[in-house]
Amino acid sequence: MAFTLKTLPLVDRLLANGFKRAVAAPALTQQQRALNVHEHVSFGVLQRHRIPVPGFGVAHTAEDAEKIAVGLDSTDVVVKAQVLTGGRGKGHFKGGFKGGVKLVYSAEEAGSVAGQMIGDTLVTKQTGEKGIPCNKVMVCERKFPRREFYLAITLERSFGGPVIIASAQGGVNIEDVAAEDPEAIFKFPVDIVEGITDKTAEDIATKLGLGNRMEETKEVVKNLYEAFMSNDASLIEINPYAEDTYGKMYALDAKMRFDDNAEFRQKAIFESRDNSQEDEKEVEAAKSNLNYIALDGSIGCLVNGAGLAMATMDIIKLHGGAPANFLDVGGGATADQVKEAFKIITVDPQVNAILVNIFGGIMRCDVIAQGVIAAAEELSLQIPIVVRLQGTNVEEAKALIGLSSLRILACDNLDEAAKMAVRMSDIKKLAKKANIDVSFNFPI
Repeated sequence: MAFTLKTLPLVDRLLANGFKRAVAAPALTQQQRALNVHEHVSFGVLQRHRIPVPGFGVAHTAEDAEKIAVGLDSTDVVVKAQVLTGGRGKGHFKGGFKGGVKLVYSAEEAGSVAGQMIGDTLVTKQTGEKGIPCNKVMVCERKFPRREFYLAITLERSFGGPVIIASAQGGVNIEDVAAEDPEAIFKFPVDIVEGITDKTAEDIATKLGLGNRMEETKEVVKNLYEAFMSNDASLIEINPYAEDTYGKMYALDAKMRFDDNAEFRQKAIFESRDNSQEDEKEVEAAKSNLNYIALDGSIGCLVNGAGLAMATMDIIKLHGGAPANFLDVGGGATADQVKEAFKIITVDPQVNAILVNIFGGIMRCDVIAQGVIAAAEELSLQIPIVVRLQGTNVEEAKALIGLSSLRILACDNLDEAAKMAVRMSDIKKLAKKANIDVSFNFPI
Protein backbone atom coordinates (compact mmCIF):
# COMPACT_ATOMS: atom_id res chain seq x y z
CA MET A 1 0.00 0.00 0.00
CA ALA A 2 1.53 3.27 -1.08
CA PHE A 3 0.78 6.01 1.43
CA THR A 4 0.42 9.47 -0.05
CA LEU A 5 -1.63 12.51 0.77
CA LYS A 6 -4.23 11.23 -1.67
CA THR A 7 -4.86 8.10 0.44
CA LEU A 8 -6.02 10.16 3.41
CA PRO A 9 -9.73 10.89 3.91
CA LEU A 10 -10.80 14.11 2.23
CA VAL A 11 -11.17 16.25 5.34
CA ASP A 12 -7.82 14.95 6.63
CA ARG A 13 -6.29 16.15 3.36
CA LEU A 14 -7.95 19.52 3.77
CA LEU A 15 -6.61 19.94 7.25
CA ALA A 16 -3.20 18.78 6.09
CA ASN A 17 -3.22 21.46 3.41
CA GLY A 18 -2.21 24.43 5.51
CA PHE A 19 -4.82 24.15 8.23
CA LYS A 20 -2.58 23.91 11.31
CA ARG A 21 -2.13 20.18 11.05
CA ALA A 22 0.92 18.10 10.26
CA VAL A 23 0.17 14.97 8.24
CA ALA A 24 0.37 12.01 10.60
CA ALA A 25 2.67 9.09 9.94
CA PRO A 26 0.82 7.20 7.19
CA ALA A 27 0.61 3.83 8.93
CA LEU A 28 -0.72 5.51 12.06
CA THR A 29 -3.42 7.22 10.03
CA GLN A 30 -4.41 3.87 8.56
CA GLN A 31 -4.40 2.26 12.00
CA GLN A 32 -7.34 4.33 13.20
CA ARG A 33 -10.49 2.22 13.01
CA ALA A 34 -13.82 3.76 12.09
CA LEU A 35 -17.09 2.81 10.45
CA ASN A 36 -17.55 4.21 6.96
CA VAL A 37 -21.09 3.91 5.60
CA HIS A 38 -22.70 3.97 2.20
CA GLU A 39 -24.17 7.15 0.80
CA HIS A 40 -27.75 5.97 1.30
CA VAL A 41 -27.06 5.47 5.02
CA SER A 42 -25.64 9.00 5.18
CA PHE A 43 -28.77 10.33 3.46
CA GLY A 44 -30.90 8.55 6.03
CA VAL A 45 -28.99 10.17 8.90
CA LEU A 46 -29.37 13.60 7.32
CA GLN A 47 -33.10 13.06 6.85
CA ARG A 48 -33.55 12.11 10.50
CA HIS A 49 -31.84 15.35 11.49
CA ARG A 50 -33.98 17.53 9.22
CA ILE A 51 -31.35 18.24 6.60
CA PRO A 52 -33.02 18.09 3.15
CA VAL A 53 -31.90 15.45 0.64
CA PRO A 54 -33.35 14.41 -2.74
CA GLY A 55 -35.88 11.60 -2.83
CA PHE A 56 -34.05 8.27 -2.96
CA GLY A 57 -34.24 4.52 -2.51
CA VAL A 58 -31.88 1.54 -2.37
CA ALA A 59 -32.06 -1.21 -4.98
CA HIS A 60 -30.55 -4.69 -4.81
CA THR A 61 -31.88 -5.71 -8.23
CA ALA A 62 -32.63 -4.08 -11.55
CA GLU A 63 -36.37 -4.54 -10.88
CA ASP A 64 -36.03 -2.71 -7.54
CA ALA A 65 -34.28 0.19 -9.25
CA GLU A 66 -37.03 0.53 -11.84
CA LYS A 67 -39.76 0.55 -9.15
CA ILE A 68 -37.92 3.18 -7.11
CA ALA A 69 -37.47 5.41 -10.17
CA VAL A 70 -41.21 5.19 -10.93
CA GLY A 71 -42.00 6.40 -7.40
CA LEU A 72 -39.71 9.44 -7.47
CA ASP A 73 -41.00 12.94 -8.24
CA SER A 74 -38.38 13.60 -10.93
CA THR A 75 -38.22 11.95 -14.36
CA ASP A 76 -34.44 12.59 -14.36
CA VAL A 77 -32.78 10.09 -12.05
CA VAL A 78 -29.26 9.38 -10.81
CA VAL A 79 -28.12 5.79 -10.28
CA LYS A 80 -25.16 5.56 -7.90
CA ALA A 81 -23.15 2.42 -7.17
CA GLN A 82 -22.99 1.89 -3.40
CA VAL A 83 -19.32 1.15 -2.90
CA LEU A 84 -17.04 2.64 -0.27
CA THR A 85 -14.58 4.45 -2.51
CA GLY A 86 -14.12 7.86 -4.04
CA GLY A 87 -14.00 8.54 -7.77
CA ARG A 88 -17.01 6.35 -8.56
CA GLY A 89 -18.09 8.45 -11.53
CA LYS A 90 -14.76 8.00 -13.30
CA GLY A 91 -14.43 4.33 -12.39
CA HIS A 92 -15.23 1.28 -14.49
CA PHE A 93 -16.69 -2.14 -13.80
CA LYS A 94 -14.73 -5.28 -14.56
CA GLY A 95 -17.59 -6.40 -16.77
CA GLY A 96 -16.92 -3.41 -19.05
CA PHE A 97 -19.60 -0.93 -17.92
CA LYS A 98 -18.20 2.58 -17.52
CA GLY A 99 -18.94 4.81 -14.54
CA GLY A 100 -20.38 4.16 -11.09
CA VAL A 101 -22.64 7.25 -11.19
CA LYS A 102 -25.06 7.55 -14.11
CA LEU A 103 -27.74 10.06 -15.11
CA VAL A 104 -30.78 8.36 -16.67
CA TYR A 105 -34.05 9.67 -18.06
CA SER A 106 -36.58 6.90 -17.50
CA ALA A 107 -37.42 4.15 -15.02
CA GLU A 108 -36.57 1.50 -17.63
CA GLU A 109 -33.13 3.01 -18.14
CA ALA A 110 -32.59 3.14 -14.36
CA GLY A 111 -33.30 -0.59 -14.19
CA SER A 112 -30.98 -1.33 -17.10
CA VAL A 113 -28.09 0.67 -15.63
CA ALA A 114 -28.60 -0.80 -12.16
CA GLY A 115 -28.54 -4.30 -13.64
CA GLN A 116 -25.12 -3.65 -15.15
CA MET A 117 -23.73 -2.35 -11.86
CA ILE A 118 -25.16 -4.79 -9.31
CA GLY A 119 -23.10 -7.94 -8.93
CA ASP A 120 -20.05 -6.49 -10.70
CA THR A 121 -16.84 -5.04 -9.29
CA LEU A 122 -16.10 -1.31 -9.53
CA VAL A 123 -12.50 -0.24 -10.09
CA THR A 124 -11.46 3.33 -9.25
CA LYS A 125 -8.18 5.14 -8.69
CA GLN A 126 -8.60 4.57 -4.96
CA THR A 127 -9.37 0.83 -5.12
CA GLY A 128 -6.64 -0.23 -7.52
CA GLU A 129 -7.23 -3.10 -9.96
CA LYS A 130 -8.71 -5.31 -7.24
CA GLY A 131 -11.81 -3.10 -7.11
CA ILE A 132 -14.75 -3.31 -4.73
CA PRO A 133 -17.95 -5.34 -5.25
CA CYS A 134 -21.16 -3.45 -5.94
CA ASN A 135 -24.10 -5.24 -4.32
CA LYS A 136 -26.64 -2.42 -4.44
CA VAL A 137 -27.29 0.99 -5.95
CA MET A 138 -28.96 4.17 -4.75
CA VAL A 139 -31.57 5.61 -7.08
CA CYS A 140 -32.32 9.26 -6.37
CA GLU A 141 -33.91 12.34 -7.90
CA ARG A 142 -31.64 14.49 -10.02
CA LYS A 143 -31.41 18.12 -8.94
CA PHE A 144 -30.05 20.92 -11.13
CA PRO A 145 -27.81 23.02 -8.87
CA ARG A 146 -27.56 26.76 -9.39
CA ARG A 147 -25.06 27.28 -6.56
CA GLU A 148 -22.93 24.68 -4.76
CA PHE A 149 -21.33 24.83 -1.31
CA TYR A 150 -19.12 22.64 0.86
CA LEU A 151 -20.07 21.89 4.47
CA ALA A 152 -18.38 19.41 6.81
CA ILE A 153 -17.75 18.73 10.47
CA THR A 154 -14.97 16.59 11.88
CA LEU A 155 -12.83 16.14 14.96
CA GLU A 156 -9.47 17.90 14.91
CA ARG A 157 -6.76 17.60 17.54
CA SER A 158 -5.33 21.07 16.89
CA PHE A 159 -8.71 22.61 17.75
CA GLY A 160 -9.30 20.34 20.72
CA GLY A 161 -12.65 19.15 19.43
CA PRO A 162 -15.10 19.48 16.52
CA VAL A 163 -14.49 21.95 13.71
CA ILE A 164 -16.90 22.95 10.96
CA ILE A 165 -15.29 23.47 7.55
CA ALA A 166 -17.22 25.51 4.99
CA SER A 167 -16.66 26.92 1.52
CA ALA A 168 -18.71 28.65 -1.14
CA GLN A 169 -16.75 26.59 -3.70
CA GLY A 170 -18.48 23.23 -3.34
CA GLY A 171 -19.19 20.48 -5.83
CA VAL A 172 -15.55 20.20 -6.90
CA ASN A 173 -12.39 18.58 -5.52
CA ILE A 174 -12.32 20.65 -2.38
CA GLU A 175 -8.73 19.66 -1.62
CA ASP A 176 -7.73 21.42 -4.85
CA VAL A 177 -9.49 24.54 -3.61
CA ALA A 178 -7.57 24.22 -0.33
CA ALA A 179 -4.28 24.05 -2.21
CA GLU A 180 -4.96 26.78 -4.77
CA ASP A 181 -7.14 29.20 -2.81
CA PRO A 182 -6.96 28.41 0.93
CA GLU A 183 -8.72 31.65 1.81
CA ALA A 184 -11.87 30.25 0.18
CA ILE A 185 -12.19 27.66 2.96
CA PHE A 186 -13.29 28.65 6.44
CA LYS A 187 -12.88 26.85 9.78
CA PHE A 188 -15.18 27.26 12.76
CA PRO A 189 -14.05 25.46 15.93
CA VAL A 190 -16.93 24.42 18.19
CA ASP A 191 -16.82 24.45 21.99
CA ILE A 192 -18.57 21.19 22.96
CA VAL A 193 -19.79 22.79 26.19
CA GLU A 194 -21.51 25.66 24.36
CA GLY A 195 -22.36 23.77 21.19
CA ILE A 196 -23.29 25.71 18.05
CA THR A 197 -24.21 29.24 19.03
CA ASP A 198 -26.37 31.56 16.94
CA LYS A 199 -23.27 33.70 16.39
CA THR A 200 -21.26 30.79 14.94
CA ALA A 201 -24.14 29.66 12.74
CA GLU A 202 -24.61 33.23 11.46
CA ASP A 203 -20.90 33.52 10.71
CA ILE A 204 -21.01 30.30 8.70
CA ALA A 205 -24.06 31.44 6.71
CA THR A 206 -22.40 34.79 6.00
CA LYS A 207 -19.10 33.25 4.87
CA LEU A 208 -21.00 30.90 2.55
CA GLY A 209 -22.80 33.85 0.99
CA LEU A 210 -26.15 32.60 2.27
CA GLY A 211 -27.04 35.67 4.28
CA ASN A 212 -30.29 35.94 2.31
CA ARG A 213 -31.21 32.47 3.69
CA MET A 214 -29.94 33.14 7.19
CA GLU A 215 -32.53 31.32 9.33
CA GLU A 216 -32.67 28.29 7.02
CA THR A 217 -28.87 27.99 6.93
CA LYS A 218 -28.54 28.45 10.70
CA GLU A 219 -30.99 25.59 11.22
CA VAL A 220 -29.07 23.32 8.83
CA VAL A 221 -25.76 24.10 10.58
CA LYS A 222 -27.27 23.38 13.99
CA ASN A 223 -28.85 20.17 12.72
CA LEU A 224 -25.51 19.12 11.23
CA TYR A 225 -23.84 19.55 14.61
CA GLU A 226 -26.67 17.67 16.33
CA ALA A 227 -26.27 14.79 13.85
CA PHE A 228 -22.52 14.74 14.46
CA MET A 229 -22.73 14.65 18.25
CA SER A 230 -25.76 12.43 18.75
CA ASN A 231 -24.46 9.73 16.38
CA ASP A 232 -20.84 9.70 17.64
CA ALA A 233 -19.60 10.69 14.19
CA SER A 234 -15.99 11.53 13.48
CA LEU A 235 -16.84 13.00 10.06
CA ILE A 236 -19.91 14.30 8.27
CA GLU A 237 -19.17 15.81 4.87
CA ILE A 238 -21.74 17.31 2.50
CA ASN A 239 -20.41 18.13 -0.95
CA PRO A 240 -22.26 19.74 -2.49
CA TYR A 241 -24.87 21.43 -0.35
CA ALA A 242 -26.67 23.06 -3.23
CA GLU A 243 -29.41 25.46 -4.26
CA ASP A 244 -31.42 24.08 -7.17
CA THR A 245 -33.11 26.00 -9.97
CA TYR A 246 -36.30 26.28 -7.90
CA GLY A 247 -34.43 27.95 -5.04
CA LYS A 248 -34.55 24.92 -2.71
CA MET A 249 -31.51 23.70 -0.77
CA TYR A 250 -30.41 20.06 -0.72
CA ALA A 251 -27.49 17.92 0.39
CA LEU A 252 -26.68 16.19 -2.90
CA ASP A 253 -23.84 13.97 -1.68
CA ALA A 254 -22.72 12.95 1.79
CA LYS A 255 -19.95 10.94 3.43
CA MET A 256 -19.93 9.88 7.08
CA ARG A 257 -17.56 8.12 9.43
CA PHE A 258 -18.35 6.92 12.97
CA ASP A 259 -16.25 6.05 16.01
CA ASP A 260 -15.96 2.27 16.44
CA ASN A 261 -15.79 2.74 20.20
CA ALA A 262 -19.39 3.99 20.13
CA GLU A 263 -20.85 0.81 18.61
CA PHE A 264 -22.64 -0.06 21.85
CA ARG A 265 -24.49 3.29 21.65
CA GLN A 266 -25.09 3.35 17.91
CA LYS A 267 -26.36 -0.15 17.18
CA ALA A 268 -28.69 0.91 14.35
CA ILE A 269 -25.91 2.67 12.46
CA PHE A 270 -23.40 -0.13 13.02
CA GLU A 271 -25.89 -2.70 11.75
CA SER A 272 -25.47 -0.99 8.37
CA ARG A 273 -21.79 -2.00 8.23
CA ASP A 274 -21.12 -3.63 4.86
CA ASN A 275 -18.41 -6.24 5.38
CA SER A 276 -18.23 -6.89 1.63
CA GLN A 277 -16.52 -3.49 1.30
CA GLU A 278 -13.78 -4.30 3.81
CA ASP A 279 -10.73 -6.53 3.73
CA GLU A 280 -11.84 -10.07 4.65
CA LYS A 281 -8.90 -10.50 7.00
CA GLU A 282 -9.74 -7.27 8.83
CA VAL A 283 -13.35 -8.44 9.25
CA GLU A 284 -12.20 -11.78 10.71
CA ALA A 285 -9.76 -10.02 13.01
CA ALA A 286 -12.49 -7.73 14.33
CA LYS A 287 -14.59 -10.80 15.22
CA SER A 288 -11.73 -11.95 17.47
CA ASN A 289 -11.21 -8.45 18.92
CA LEU A 290 -7.88 -8.08 17.15
CA ASN A 291 -6.66 -4.82 15.61
CA TYR A 292 -5.53 -5.84 12.13
CA ILE A 293 -4.76 -3.84 8.99
CA ALA A 294 -3.45 -5.42 5.80
CA LEU A 295 -0.33 -3.94 4.17
CA ASP A 296 1.72 -4.87 1.11
CA GLY A 297 4.87 -6.42 2.57
CA SER A 298 6.04 -9.99 3.15
CA ILE A 299 6.71 -10.10 6.93
CA GLY A 300 3.71 -10.76 9.13
CA CYS A 301 3.73 -8.92 12.46
CA LEU A 302 2.09 -10.00 15.71
CA VAL A 303 2.64 -7.44 18.47
CA ASN A 304 0.94 -6.26 21.65
CA GLY A 305 0.35 -2.51 21.81
CA ALA A 306 -0.08 -0.01 18.98
CA GLY A 307 3.15 1.86 19.78
CA LEU A 308 5.24 -1.32 19.82
CA ALA A 309 3.54 -2.42 16.60
CA MET A 310 4.58 0.84 14.93
CA ALA A 311 8.15 0.46 16.19
CA THR A 312 8.24 -3.13 14.93
CA MET A 313 7.08 -2.09 11.48
CA ASP A 314 9.69 0.69 11.42
CA ILE A 315 12.56 -1.61 12.36
CA ILE A 316 11.54 -4.13 9.71
CA LYS A 317 11.70 -1.32 7.13
CA LEU A 318 15.04 -0.19 8.57
CA HIS A 319 16.54 -3.58 7.78
CA GLY A 320 15.22 -3.73 4.23
CA GLY A 321 11.99 -5.64 4.79
CA ALA A 322 8.34 -4.65 4.48
CA PRO A 323 5.56 -5.45 6.97
CA ALA A 324 2.61 -7.42 5.62
CA ASN A 325 0.25 -6.16 8.26
CA PHE A 326 -0.34 -4.19 11.41
CA LEU A 327 -1.65 -6.57 14.07
CA ASP A 328 -2.06 -5.56 17.70
CA VAL A 329 -3.35 -8.36 19.94
CA GLY A 330 -3.79 -5.93 22.83
CA GLY A 331 -3.01 -6.42 26.47
CA GLY A 332 -5.46 -9.18 27.33
CA ALA A 333 -5.23 -11.63 24.44
CA THR A 334 -5.79 -15.34 25.06
CA ALA A 335 -3.92 -18.22 23.46
CA ASP A 336 -6.94 -18.79 21.21
CA GLN A 337 -6.83 -15.16 20.02
CA VAL A 338 -3.14 -15.52 19.23
CA LYS A 339 -3.94 -18.66 17.25
CA GLU A 340 -6.65 -16.78 15.34
CA ALA A 341 -4.16 -13.99 14.67
CA PHE A 342 -1.77 -16.49 13.08
CA LYS A 343 -4.57 -17.85 10.90
CA ILE A 344 -5.35 -14.36 9.65
CA ILE A 345 -1.68 -13.53 8.99
CA THR A 346 -0.97 -16.76 7.11
CA VAL A 347 -4.02 -16.47 4.83
CA ASP A 348 -2.02 -13.77 3.02
CA PRO A 349 0.05 -15.61 0.34
CA GLN A 350 2.62 -12.78 0.35
CA VAL A 351 3.73 -13.56 3.91
CA ASN A 352 7.13 -15.26 3.88
CA ALA A 353 8.03 -14.86 7.57
CA ILE A 354 6.37 -13.88 10.83
CA LEU A 355 7.86 -11.68 13.53
CA VAL A 356 6.27 -11.98 16.98
CA ASN A 357 7.28 -9.10 19.24
CA ILE A 358 5.74 -9.15 22.72
CA PHE A 359 6.58 -7.02 25.71
CA GLY A 360 4.81 -8.74 28.58
CA GLY A 361 3.23 -6.38 31.05
CA ILE A 362 -0.46 -7.09 31.35
CA MET A 363 0.06 -9.58 28.50
CA ARG A 364 1.87 -12.72 29.71
CA CYS A 365 4.61 -14.06 27.47
CA ASP A 366 3.74 -17.70 28.22
CA VAL A 367 0.18 -17.14 26.92
CA ILE A 368 1.62 -15.77 23.67
CA ALA A 369 3.99 -18.74 23.44
CA GLN A 370 1.10 -21.18 23.90
CA GLY A 371 -0.80 -19.47 21.08
CA VAL A 372 2.22 -19.47 18.77
CA ILE A 373 2.87 -23.17 19.36
CA ALA A 374 -0.79 -24.12 18.94
CA ALA A 375 -0.99 -22.17 15.68
CA ALA A 376 2.23 -23.66 14.29
CA GLU A 377 1.04 -27.19 15.06
CA GLU A 378 -2.60 -26.82 13.98
CA LEU A 379 -1.81 -24.95 10.77
CA SER A 380 1.29 -27.04 9.95
CA LEU A 381 3.11 -23.79 9.26
CA GLN A 382 6.07 -23.91 6.92
CA ILE A 383 6.72 -20.18 7.32
CA PRO A 384 9.67 -19.13 9.51
CA ILE A 385 8.56 -17.68 12.86
CA VAL A 386 10.89 -15.33 14.75
CA VAL A 387 9.80 -14.70 18.33
CA ARG A 388 11.07 -11.91 20.56
CA LEU A 389 9.59 -12.00 24.06
CA GLN A 390 10.37 -9.79 27.05
CA GLY A 391 8.58 -9.24 30.35
CA THR A 392 6.10 -11.20 32.43
CA ASN A 393 6.72 -14.98 32.46
CA VAL A 394 9.32 -14.72 29.71
CA GLU A 395 11.36 -17.66 31.04
CA GLU A 396 8.29 -19.90 31.10
CA ALA A 397 7.58 -18.81 27.51
CA LYS A 398 11.10 -19.68 26.38
CA ALA A 399 10.80 -23.09 28.04
CA LEU A 400 7.51 -23.79 26.23
CA ILE A 401 9.05 -22.85 22.88
CA GLY A 402 12.15 -24.95 23.62
CA LEU A 403 10.03 -28.01 24.43
CA SER A 404 7.70 -27.57 21.45
CA SER A 405 9.83 -29.53 18.94
CA LEU A 406 9.18 -26.79 16.40
CA ARG A 407 11.68 -24.63 14.53
CA ILE A 408 10.54 -21.39 16.13
CA LEU A 409 13.46 -18.98 16.21
CA ALA A 410 13.72 -17.17 19.55
CA CYS A 411 15.65 -13.92 19.95
CA ASP A 412 15.93 -11.53 22.91
CA ASN A 413 17.05 -8.48 20.95
CA LEU A 414 14.48 -6.68 18.76
CA ASP A 415 17.08 -5.43 16.31
CA GLU A 416 18.45 -8.93 15.79
CA ALA A 417 14.94 -10.38 15.61
CA ALA A 418 14.01 -7.94 12.84
CA LYS A 419 17.20 -8.73 10.90
CA MET A 420 16.49 -12.45 11.24
CA ALA A 421 12.88 -12.08 10.07
CA VAL A 422 14.01 -10.10 7.00
CA ARG A 423 16.68 -12.73 6.16
CA MET A 424 14.20 -15.60 6.57
CA SER A 425 11.67 -13.79 4.39
CA ASP A 426 14.28 -13.22 1.68
CA ILE A 427 15.25 -16.90 1.75
CA LYS A 428 11.64 -18.01 1.51
CA LYS A 429 11.03 -15.55 -1.35
CA LEU A 430 14.03 -16.83 -3.32
CA ALA A 431 12.96 -20.43 -2.69
CA LYS A 432 9.48 -19.68 -4.06
CA LYS A 433 10.97 -18.16 -7.22
CA ALA A 434 13.20 -21.18 -7.71
CA ASN A 435 10.28 -23.53 -6.93
CA ILE A 436 12.24 -25.03 -4.04
CA ASP A 437 10.36 -26.28 -0.99
CA VAL A 438 11.96 -24.74 2.11
CA SER A 439 10.31 -25.86 5.35
CA PHE A 440 11.24 -24.06 8.56
CA ASN A 441 8.82 -25.19 11.27
CA PHE A 442 8.88 -28.94 10.84
CA PRO A 443 9.29 -31.02 14.06
CA ILE A 444 12.84 -31.62 15.23
